[in-house]
Amino acid sequence: MSSNLKLNYVEFPSSDIPATKLFFKKAFNWSFQDYGPDYSSFSDQGLDGGFYKSDLISTVANGSALLVLLSENLEKSLSNVELAGGEITKAIFSFPGGSRFHFLEPGGNELAVWSNIST
Repeated sequence: MSSNLKLNYVEFPSSDIPATKLFFKKAFNWSFQDYGPDYSSFSDQGLDGGFYKSDLISTVANGSALLVLLSENLEKSLSNVELAGGEITKAIFSFPGGSRFHFLEPGGNELAVWSNIST
């Protein structure tokens, strides 16, 4: 399958890049490559991307797209998010095809984690 014109990279704003990096490292074991104090990239997470310094944040309430991570163990992922300092904004809920929860990371971005196993 051609990768031409497919989603290839995503960039998030972050009000606190060091806190964002620490959260994703603790919660999901991500690693980062810094490009100065105002940008840090990640790779091998399904879709490569980065965080850039901004006072603005990305939330569904602000009209942003919701990026969703896939989990093999939704309850463990929720616990990891909480232990890493994330704020759960929507507790685990079921929908046709699975279950998910939403959270805010310390830099202010809203993401979700889902599993195709209903709880």
